[in-house]
Amino acid sequence: MSLVWQKQADGVDYQVRRAGRTLRLYTNGVFHSQYNPTRPVTGSVWDLLLLPAFFYPPGELQRILVLGVGGGAVIQNLRRFVQPQQITGIELNPVHLSVARRFFGVRGDDVQLVQADAIEWVRHYEGPAFDLVIDDLFGEVDGEPQRAVFADNTWVRTLLGLLSGEGAIVSNFASRLELDVSAYVAHASCRNRFVSGFRLTTDQNYNNVGVFLRRPVTTRQLRERLAAIPALNPRRRSSGLNYRIRTLFE
Repeated sequence: MSLVWQKQADGVDYQVRRAGRTLRLYTNGVFHSQYNPTRPVTGSVWDLLLLPAFFYPPGELQRILVLGVGGGAVIQNLRRFVQPQQITGIELNPVHLSVARRFFGVRGDDVQLVQADAIEWVRHYEGPAFDLVIDDLFGEVDGEPQRAVFADNTWVRTLLGLLSGEGAIVSNFASRLELDVSAYVAHASCRNRFVSGFRLTTDQNYNNVGVFLRRPVTTRQLRERLAAIPALNPRRRSSGLNYRIRTLFE
């Protein structure tokens, strides 16, 4: 894997590396993003953040919020496969936003990238609602990724305030335990605000991605919509998509 670009800023080492057409963003050695326009499926956690969009019929998700942009791999796949009217990405790190634009191609009229503390931005947001909110807020502790905000009652209710009537929240957790103790699962006052809940995992990561929807859906609907897209059809060896889904509640 070759080094394409490197920057030292405020004691942080940023690198963009390339293997073929695959680009990777590393921050202090922590792997933040991977994107290949010819092979959008990575077999990793970024697939899991994309998949919940297919609980909805094509064209229904028009406004999407991504908290934690990194290099923008998830945004690029949302643009490619979901094609919403607008994606808003919030990212604290200005270097990550620069990398997302320059190397990962995250730019265009359908994308708004905002450099801000996502926690504060969410608390003060007063604009139109979002059909899908993706919470991928992670920092680093001793070289390991760690969620930047605990998903307690306050945080979940804040995100709920951003959602459209039948919208969904997708939240990335570092482990099964972290998901299980979150307010989405452990607190009835939050859990009861949703109609359907699922857990997504993949063999490549310990991450557990929680999917919480304000409408009744089924895993069969998800499978059928994925099967209609060759690049995302798990039955096609060329797609590389490999995930597990379990129902949390319905």
